[in-house]
Amino acid sequence: MMRVRTATTKTVAMKLDLTRRLGLAVGALIAMTLPAVADSCEKRQFEGKGYAVCTVDGADQDRLRLWLDGPDGRVLGDFRAVRGTLGSGEVLAFAMNAGMYHPDYTPVGLYRADGVQKSGLVTAGGGGNFGLRPNGVFCVGAKAPFQVIESRRFEKADPDCRLATQSGPMLLIDGELHPRFLPDSDSRYIRNGVGVSRDFQTAWFVISDSAVTFHEFARFFRDELDARNALYFDGSISRLYAPDIRRADWGRTMGPIIGFVAQGGNS
Repeated sequence: MMRVRTATTKTVAMKLDLTRRLGLAVGALIAMTLPAVADSCEKRQFEGKGYAVCTVDGADQDRLRLWLDGPDGRVLGDFRAVRGTLGSGEVLAFAMNAGMYHPDYTPVGLYRADGVQKSGLVTAGGGGNFGLRPNGVFCVGAKAPFQVIESRRFEKADPDCRLATQSGPMLLIDGELHPRFLPDSDSRYIRNGVGVSRDFQTAWFVISDSAVTFHEFARFFRDELDARNALYFDGSISRLYAPDIRRADWGRTMGPIIGFVAQGGNS
């Protein structure tokens, strides 16, 4: 029985990897035809691994948006659907998945967009990465442009965030790596998350190009970006839309999506 289960697990993993690779290949072809939005995203190298980094300045925090459902109440699910919601002259400069979700794509934890809250804060521990406390909330527009706040601190402070999405675990807590991360871990995934600068004026949205450990991913935020706090969004399903670096990852339906909307030509 054990050998059969192991073979099945490997087969499923191979199929998921193939599906992802096909999605990335199609997305790369599509991205070549997309209008670029200058200075949104860049490629970086750190400790021999590649990362894509999309930077938002505090002065532009009002251009960040969170998406979940469309006007018909159905989950948008991908970047193409998000682009379809934009107004005349608006361009999706970049977007990525923004937190974990249930099988029906509803957020696992807190989700708040432009004053409308669709799911509440979760402070209890639990299984999986979300329950690997401390977890946290990425908050936009409450006293400071950007904050990553540990969930129990968030509950006490109750900040008035314009946008808020909860996920876990925290990658950095006050400049320190999450205490559960292991330097020699063999758990590797393509991972994405968000970090905030020490003055709360800059947010970095990051996705790894290849599979990395939690420890490696957190070190990128700490040692390369000098972030003080950072939050993990997800792994394996991680996706990025960034036309200025000719990238558009397809192949997976997502729950919450965060992105930056600029003014320009056609979206």
